Amino acid sequence: MLTEMDGFQTNAGVIVLAATNRADILDKALMRAGRFDRQIEVGLPDVKEREEIFDVHLRPLKLDPDLDRSFLARQTPGFSGADIANVCNEAALIAARHNKKFVSKEDFLAAIDRIVGGLERKNKIITDEEKRVIAYHEAGHATVSWILENANPLIKVTIIPRGKALGAAWYLPEERQITTYEQMMDQLAATLGGRVSEELTFGHLSTGALNDLERVTKQAYAMVAYYGMSKEVGTLSFYDSTGQSDMGFTKPYSEKTAQQIDVEARKVIDEAYAMAKQVLIDHKAGVSELAELLLEREVVFTEDVERIFGKRKKDIERERKEAEAKAKAEAASKSASESANADSEQEAHENSTEVEEAEVVSAKTEGAE
Repeated sequence: MLTEMDGFQTNAGVIVLAATNRADILDKALMRAGRFDRQIEVGLPDVKEREEIFDVHLRPLKLDPDLDRSFLARQTPGFSGADIANVCNEAALIAARHNKKFVSKEDFLAAIDRIVGGLERKNKIITDEEKRVIAYHEAGHATVSWILENANPLIKVTIIPRGKALGAAWYLPEERQITTYEQMMDQLAATLGGRVSEELTFGHLSTGALNDLERVTKQAYAMVAYYGMSKEVGTLSFYDSTGQSDMGFTKPYSEKTAQQIDVEARKVIDEAYAMAKQVLIDHKAGVSELAELLLEREVVFTEDVERIFGKRKKDIERERKEAEAKAKAEAASKSASESANADSEQEAHENSTEVEEAEVVSAKTEGAE
């Protein structure tokens, strides 16, 4: 293949196309000028692209006439084309199992839950005490994410085991290109909310926060070592986007810097932990009410959380801005209407004046005759 691409043969019109999801391990000879020197990165689809992909995979399905395809696109951030195809197939299977005549919105939501979280395991043996711990753990996640302004918006909370998880809080991440320090800290606090809730409610810790702690630790080290968000370490990034260096064997910083990174990452996690703890202390009654509701119903949705804690700050601010924009639009429309009416009255007045003047001229002409 390299011989065909060397440029010395007469077949200059031949174009070689190739695709890979591991560009970091390609031989450098492939990337030299004259060979694969045009690179096109194909990322995950955005919300509009996902809606178009859904249109393709939904064609062979019998769908609910009221199904909103844009809603499905909004519910699947980070999904690839293959993931969307999987959602459509799984939704059709779920509808068929329930002997439905068409695939509805509920079937798609169940399919998304199954793909993201795994199969429900309602027959899994869990003691009442374990179930109570899980309920307060998930209530902690839900409460902190609801109260903190920059955390991802909550969709639902469940204590039904699914896949490897004994419970889960489902969110709808905002699709943004950059993330601020404040947004990261609020998200870390929300992730730690389950562990903090266990500590405050039962006075002891459990192994249920393993996945939470893993994600928090990785995020904290990324903030310090990759994103330059630590004053002590400085505005440095030890991330290698090319993947060419041997980061696994040699670190691009000294042992002193490594110790600084460890200390700063711990500070970030401690700060997020304190944020979550303060939120849960301030809303202790709400956490208990939400946990008891989970024990009773096993699944709690956004409407229930909003009833307990009220609307989120972001929702209130968004509604305020929408109301202001609506008021301005109405005022502008009213002003335009009044202006049009005034112009119409002025024009009518001018026409009336012209008629009167014409009558006067006519009268004078008749008098002259």
